[in-house]
Amino acid sequence: MALINSLVSWFTLKRQHQIELFLKYPCEVQQEWFDALISKGRDTEWGEKYDYRSIENYTTYRDRVPVNTYEDLKPYIDRMATGEQNVLWPTQIKWFSKSSGTTSSKSKIIPVSQEALEECHYNGGKDMLTIFLQMYPDSNIFQGRQLAMGGSHHITEINNETILVGDVSAILIHHLPAWAELFRVPGQEIALMDEWEEKIEKMAQTTINHNVVSLSGVPSWMLLLLNRILEVTGKSNIKEVWPDLSVFFHGGVNFAPYEKQFKAIIPGEMTYIETYNA
Repeated sequence: MALINSLVSWFTLKRQHQIELFLKYPCEVQQEWFDALISKGRDTEWGEKYDYRSIENYTTYRDRVPVNTYEDLKPYIDRMATGEQNVLWPTQIKWFSKSSGTTSSKSKIIPVSQEALEECHYNGGKDMLTIFLQMYPDSNIFQGRQLAMGGSHHITEINNETILVGDVSAILIHHLPAWAELFRVPGQEIALMDEWEEKIEKMAQTTINHNVVSLSGVPSWMLLLLNRILEVTGKSNIKEVWPDLSVFFHGGVNFAPYEKQFKAIIPGEMTYIETYNA
């Protein structure tokens, strides 16, 4: 654990310096990302439609590319879901996150590229950890396990291409590096189950004997699991099950409606950190 703490401390110190630069030079950072995205997408069908090659600044982009709704983009996304490539993004799209929406569709499927996984979601997680450790440098977060609760996913094959569709949390868990599995519970075979009630039961039964020090997931889902754990163990609160539990990284829905319920079943010191990877 000492080696892990040293490595993490080195990484977070380096990342904290980068975060400080983002805060100090926000306009320059945004311009760099704008230039990179325009360059990356210029040879896609979408980029050629709006002549990304000749776009040099935000004003030109704003005047040329209209605001599009999900319904406007849906025909492109549907084609990507059948295996077509280089439509909206130049690299291969094999994963689609499922998100409930307010459009006429019952649910949206959002293309997820390898770049989105690495540069948005995983970097978002790393930044969350960096900020947390800056706030709480003496944290015990590497002295136990992280209970990560995600959604489900299913794999289909279209035109000899493997396509994965599911909640974005499930896609992230599916692609976690092998070393991350050393700290996380439960295993993927349970974490990615489709049958919700069976999943809750197995998660409760397989995590109660681990030293869980952190939680991550959607508050509404996590609350169901924690209440089931109390039923299984007969304990009056979660700290009696996991005395070293210290932080809940949450996102996906507004935490306010659930805050009192969490504080009722997790007494004492507990940190709540909301994440929004954008």
